[in-house]
Amino acid sequence: MTDTARARKLADRIRVVVAETLQRRIKDPRLGYVTITDTRVTGDLREATVFYTVYGDEEERAASAAALESAKGVLRSEVGRQTGVRFTPSLTFIPDALPETARNIDDLLAKARASDDEVRKASSGANYAGEPDPYRKPGEEEGEDA
Repeated sequence: MTDTARARKLADRIRVVVAETLQRRIKDPRLGYVTITDTRVTGDLREATVFYTVYGDEEERAASAAALESAKGVLRSEVGRQTGVRFTPSLTFIPDALPETARNIDDLLAKARASDDEVRKASSGANYAGEPDPYRKPGEEEGEDA
């Protein structure tokens, strides 16, 4: 097993432990509907970055971020207790940009569909420029010697 495989395995375990601890033990009223989306651990297993999303408006996101920061010690001790690693990694919480990115992609796709519909409507009654079959065929050329 390589170091990256070990870091991946530890990251997956940290994600589960943090999510379960937030659900069962942390009773902070500022904590909204938080979803732990991903966790990444450095190669030396000393730092873990936990990505999360919050369902709600900007105010709820800020309150949940403050609640996660205040619960960082409890979460880290729980990670240390449940993973059994020699050095418990420090936790850093970062809001995941995935929902905003997905929303932007959806908006761009909607614009592209609308543009395609406009082009389709504009070209529905159009005719090709020139003759229907612009290619010359053998024996049909003018001035050809037979």
